[in-house]
Amino acid sequence: MKIAYLDCLSGISGDMTLGALVDAGVQLETIQQGIDSLGLPSCRLESVEVKRKGFRATKINVIHEPEHAHRHLHHITDMIDGSILSAVQKDLARRIFTRLAEAEASVHGTTIEKVHFHEVGAVDSIADIVGSAIAWDLLGVDQIFCSAIPTGHGQISIAHGRVSVPAPATAELLKGIPLASSPVASELTTPTGAAIVSTIVDHFGELPPMRIEQIGYGAGDKDFKEQGNLLRLFVGESDDCWQSDQIWVLETNLDDVSGEAVGHCITRLFEAGSLDVYSTPIQMKKNRPGVKLTVLCTALQVPRAEKIIFRETSTLGIRRWVASRHKLPRTSGEVQTKWGNIAGKVATLPEGSLSFSPEFESCRAIAEQHDIPLRDVYDAARAAFAERSEGAGD
Repeated sequence: MKIAYLDCLSGISGDMTLGALVDAGVQLETIQQGIDSLGLPSCRLESVEVKRKGFRATKINVIHEPEHAHRHLHHITDMIDGSILSAVQKDLARRIFTRLAEAEASVHGTTIEKVHFHEVGAVDSIADIVGSAIAWDLLGVDQIFCSAIPTGHGQISIAHGRVSVPAPATAELLKGIPLASSPVASELTTPTGAAIVSTIVDHFGELPPMRIEQIGYGAGDKDFKEQGNLLRLFVGESDDCWQSDQIWVLETNLDDVSGEAVGHCITRLFEAGSLDVYSTPIQMKKNRPGVKLTVLCTALQVPRAEKIIFRETSTLGIRRWVASRHKLPRTSGEVQTKWGNIAGKVATLPEGSLSFSPEFESCRAIAEQHDIPLRDVYDAARAAFAERSEGAGD
């Protein structure tokens, strides 16, 4: 499987992304052909080699005639729809701009149709986003991974006056994405860069296992004294047959609530959509027995899960962190037994063989209907799957 990894030590912007993709081998001439078809005034992409803190990188400059147009989303999507871009490239470019519009609409209290793009509606931002959409398609990776995102700190001036870093739209776009601290007092991640990563990235976390084939370096405009202002792109092959994603782990210790309260809290957390919830007996200070409550959930589920824990227990604090996990590819399946059909999950193991995990509720219903032990239903379901698999291999 071909994968890519974005190392965002100095954040990410549209021109850094495009520079890293070109530096990794995507042909600038092909990207330029797509940009030419947008109908922008004399827009030309220029690739130059620069150094940032002593490291070589590719800097993409967008050369165009001066303009003062402020575009709405439909103006930009009309450009994209009328271009020569492939269907995949058009779809990705539209999705990135739509995410930008949604973020701007949220922070300004309006609708995406009424959002008035300022900086991101300029020619250079359009070229960066559409050019990146073209380049990612040409790179042809199956999955995209990315490090945690540093935003920098300080204040910047935008069309709406001075704001703190990250800019409001950038912060909105980075919801649910792991952020990293940085000593650099500057805007490291722009709304354009945030829109790109929040649209294209499949998994956030550490560099995944891979055989590196290409490395691209994209340079930002500024040259920082603390570090090279670079976006590093790894491209290579992964032998992993499993799927990867990021989850949040929430954890708290309890020694002054009843077992009934803990059980009720766990039920509420499952009802809220948490991936898993469990308790572990622990020994706390002054030799008091306690319970460690652990919740696994997605980034979007974190606020609701924390609200439930604070409301249903006496805890004063919750520990939280992002964890990477590997998952076996799985699909829903069903086997036929002498008592009826039983639903379950079919997983693909690393060596390519299949395993079957019967669903509890399906097995329980069969056991109650026929007044037989639950374990007999499980055994029958697994045996039926094994027999079916052996027959398929003959």
